[in-house]
Amino acid sequence: MSNLDAAERSRSVQRMFARIAPSYDLMNRLMTFGQDVRWRREVVQRAALPTRGLLLDLGAGTGDLSQEALRHYPASHPIAVDFTFTMMQVGRRRPDAFRVDWSAADGLCLPFPSGRFDAVISGFLLRNVVDIQQVLAESYRLLKPGGRMVALDTTRPSQTPLFPLIDFHLHYIIPILGAVITGDREAYTYLPDSMEDFLGAEQLAVHIQKAGFVDVGFRRLMFDSVAIHWGRKSDNRAGRSRFANPGSKPTREADGGNHLVWQQASPVFFSDSQSQHAEDVTRNPQVASVIYPES
Repeated sequence: MSNLDAAERSRSVQRMFARIAPSYDLMNRLMTFGQDVRWRREVVQRAALPTRGLLLDLGAGTGDLSQEALRHYPASHPIAVDFTFTMMQVGRRRPDAFRVDWSAADGLCLPFPSGRFDAVISGFLLRNVVDIQQVLAESYRLLKPGGRMVALDTTRPSQTPLFPLIDFHLHYIIPILGAVITGDREAYTYLPDSMEDFLGAEQLAVHIQKAGFVDVGFRRLMFDSVAIHWGRKSDNRAGRSRFANPGSKPTREADGGNHLVWQQASPVFFSDSQSQHAEDVTRNPQVASVIYPES
């Protein structure tokens, strides 16, 4: 997909996730040996929602993070956002899906007022977007002062002695598993390719800092092939629009060197039958819609 322009890449990613939606959660469990459940739990804990906090689950897919948030913060109000309608349809079949509000929207141009959310979280979103800095800027815009951004995503594996084993798992085991489980080998060939094309953990942390976040840090997981990044919107209500502190330096915490911290539009409602409108979100980023649970 790297040879496609931004609009066509977005449509290609959208179509791919629509194809694999029914088996998406199962494949995540198998590919990560079930570890993704624990990672999502950490993402939600790092979000540190207040009682009745408003949470934006960006690139929510089937809503795993929103459901995890409700387990930790039962009085919270999660809004799950994705630009692939089919993924949200799968998520809305879950028993507790009525407790989540669902929004079809593009992460580059979100239909919510500024400064409304206590936390913005995402799981395996950032490597799939065409403009990481714009997504981070939107996350910053939507957060209240003091609000937190937490992102779980893949990262380039480090060249450790285990790298050949990780590379074999990514380029051989996962595509075969994807072909068997989903019938779509191409989608699970995209995964290792997108990992290799994505930013390293340190690079992504710099992008987060440039978006205006402070207290930026990350933790590597699963032999350095996955990382959780976080940052906080300054309590200063004037905010920082570009650089949090260009001269700040990362400091390591005592956990083996894998943990870095930097010190320092109205929605349109639609029903399931209007799926084409949701798919149009990618073609026209100004189109954004919110689905509320059926009463």
